[in-house]
Amino acid sequence: MSYLEMRGIIRLYKESGVLANDKVDLSVEKNEIHAIVGENGAGKSTLMKILHGLERPDQGTITFRGREVSIANPLDADRLGIGMVHQHFQLIPQFTICENIVLGIEPKKYSIFFDREKARGRVMGIIKEYGFKIEPGLTVSQLTFGQMQLVEILKMLYRQADLLILDEPTSVLTEQEIKKLFTTLRNLKKIGKTVIIITHKLNEVKEISDRVTVMRKGKVAAVKKTAEVDRKELSRLMVGKSVLYDIERAELTRGLPVLELKEVTLRQKNQDMPLLDKLNLTVHASEIVGVAGVGGNGLAELEDVVTGLRRISSGEIYYNNNRITNSTIHELREQGLCYVPADRLYRGSSLRSSVKENMIITNSRNFQKAGIMSQKRVQDFADTLTAKYSIDGDTALPIGYLSGGNIQKVILARELEAKADFIVFSEPAWGLDIASSEFVYKKILQLREQGSAILLISSDLQEILTLADRVVVMYKGRIAADLANREITKEIIGEYMHGIRGDFEVK
Repeated sequence: MSYLEMRGIIRLYKESGVLANDKVDLSVEKNEIHAIVGENGAGKSTLMKILHGLERPDQGTITFRGREVSIANPLDADRLGIGMVHQHFQLIPQFTICENIVLGIEPKKYSIFFDREKARGRVMGIIKEYGFKIEPGLTVSQLTFGQMQLVEILKMLYRQADLLILDEPTSVLTEQEIKKLFTTLRNLKKIGKTVIIITHKLNEVKEISDRVTVMRKGKVAAVKKTAEVDRKELSRLMVGKSVLYDIERAELTRGLPVLELKEVTLRQKNQDMPLLDKLNLTVHASEIVGVAGVGGNGLAELEDVVTGLRRISSGEIYYNNNRITNSTIHELREQGLCYVPADRLYRGSSLRSSVKENMIITNSRNFQKAGIMSQKRVQDFADTLTAKYSIDGDTALPIGYLSGGNIQKVILARELEAKADFIVFSEPAWGLDIASSEFVYKKILQLREQGSAILLISSDLQEILTLADRVVVMYKGRIAADLANREITKEIIGEYMHGIRGDFEVK
């Protein structure tokens, strides 16, 4: 019998009628790295949530270490030695690394008070035992995404997890951080840990996993030894046909400047170093400017200031030669800005509102006559977008019932259909499968061909190299490089991202 056996797992969401897992069998051997792949809505995350006690199966059994177990909640999973790192990190930004790691099982002094010294000692012991390099006194808000990922892994190891589940672990990591993560996972495997990875990135499946389970429409489509299957075959198994990126970026003559940032500086109270330091950036019509950088170097702040979510300290911002410095997001929307945020759950959608309400939220007036909303027009529009963007789910239900990938599709559908002359995309394909990503990329390139100016902020360097005409690299709040996308590589971009190459350069 395998180390982990999940047999006949069924999970039906009665509210939406979605059969997420349909008699799923999963077998994982001890001391292996096992990948689970599939399109959005294939049932991968649901299956792992069941294993970690976040969901209860309607039918099926789980056998772990040779005995059948019942996992009613994450505490049960922790006691069994099963830990999970979610796609959206479960960390408290204001707490230190140490406080996050011990949260919920803190050592106590006199059985009452939090024993900080003992907590730090235990956390340092785990860090040294596994050969990590991180300072437990740092607050999470100071960390890069790669460091946050490491903290999540340390949380599991502190709870003595032997089976580690990682959901889309590389979605917001740089190339260098991915290499460090894979080194960590290989080292964990060497000392007897077992790892399950949910991912869409088939090149990473090939690089890190021993075996791969392919899911399609709630069922297991195949189980393969990774060494015996290539990316093309995995893609075919995932979607029922061969799909690998076939993206061509046409040569275009860029148009007039649409967005201009001039000497833009953003300071935070009681902080010496500016978050953005004299940024000069122009995005032209028929141009995609890709922005890369490690978390904490100004990407999130750039996203906020160009979309009106934060007021700059000094400098000017222009949109079609009109001064828009410190305009609100509502004012920018009125002028035609479209925006796909990285935070799809809380910034990009209203989780309690229906899918169709989320689809029209930025242009609801277009569906009104004499101040009265036309429900037929709203429904027709929602049905059109659902079909066009392959969105799975009832448009009358709250969007929070959808999978993360389908929520992202709703946001993308809403913004892409607006056909604005300036669009900000932040992590547009985060959590999307291969076929959906390719569809979105082609849509973005169509907007470019139609004359839109596009600012693409992404942690996925392959995404940037696929789409961008120019690549801007940010480091410590400044533009470290502004490069034409001709002969640059992910490695060169990575060197700028980490300050290895430091001179401002324009080619």
